[in-house]
Amino acid sequence: MRAAADAGRRMGLMTVERGKKLKGNAMVVGATGAIGSVCCRLLAMAFTDLYLVDVRHSKLLALRESILDETPETRIEISTRADKYLADMDVIVTATSAGGGKSVIDIMKVKPGCIITDVARPLDLSKEDVAKRPDVLVIESGEILLPGDNVEMKDIGLPPRVAYACLAETIVLALEGRYEIFTIGREIEWQKVKEIYKLGIKHGMKLAAISGVNGVFSDADIAEVARLAKEARGAQALEGPVKTAPRRAARKKSAE
Repeated sequence: MRAAADAGRRMGLMTVERGKKLKGNAMVVGATGAIGSVCCRLLAMAFTDLYLVDVRHSKLLALRESILDETPETRIEISTRADKYLADMDVIVTATSAGGGKSVIDIMKVKPGCIITDVARPLDLSKEDVAKRPDVLVIESGEILLPGDNVEMKDIGLPPRVAYACLAETIVLALEGRYEIFTIGREIEWQKVKEIYKLGIKHGMKLAAISGVNGVFSDADIAEVARLAKEARGAQALEGPVKTAPRRAARKKSAE
């Protein structure tokens, strides 16, 4: 989620006010899963409007109520269909691990400039799908810059002092002298996610890079996606008004 937030700031397509939530729409597909539910809670803290999508309707209802207990000001919609609000999303997280070539979202229906974070393993979006939309930023992962100037690591295919987030978590726990399983498995505890985030900051961990299916995004890469998105949005504006997602009461019980 840090990678998506950083990308959003660098693209400059969303309204960002210091100390306030982002005025935009965020969606999580696979919302009730272990990783998906954590992503929902994180996005609820950052965005004014949140859309939860999953095939398990009863779990969606329970998840929405739980999130609203923590962030009651968030507007939340739930649906069993990702395509219902797809074209209105500023940020989309896919966390289904559907695999088998099954289509999770239709990337051609996503609006220009949307940031998609694919946290599923195997990935929910194929390299071929990503190539269809150069005006959309599809993130696969965010790598972590380790603290210190004399960090020695074996070659893991990343620049010096840079580690995958899962490895960075293990390093943080080691620095704390806590030799335990933390945010691994199907039952990820929300409190532990918040705790490891704070511990990472304490030990000087920082976001190092944002990666997609073709490797690390440079500043030029992100700027090009933003440029193409602005051009596409301009073309859409000339074609006429686009229907937007409705704003509904935060605790509305109906869902599709």
